[in-house]
Amino acid sequence: DISTVEKSMNQINELSKSPKANINQLVRWVENKDVHADKISNVVTQYFLKQRINPVGSDNKKEYKGYTAKLSVLHKIMFHSMKSKQTTDTKHTQKMSALLEEFHELYHPK
Repeated sequence: DISTVEKSMNQINELSKSPKANINQLVRWVENKDVHADKISNVVTQYFLKQRINPVGSDNKKEYKGYTAKLSVLHKIMFHSMKSKQTTDTKHTQKMSALLEEFHELYHPK
């Protein structure tokens, strides 16, 4: 979904440069970008936050630290997903890709 959002942003930017931009095509790319940005947020909330990341009490320091780190990264992913809907700046998709790697390391520690 992240790469699709980025592809959509690039297409929107490219189409917007043309003085005779195809508005219908532009609208489709905007819709595509928004749908995939929403999918990212839905995976974070519906799968990870509701099903996979179990609450941990602060009395267990080591597990609590990992728990809060995962929540923080997931929140940042959702934030950049939302920002991706508001702009065509690919810095948000690049940040989401980096955060996804960070989350993968937290979720599947070596």
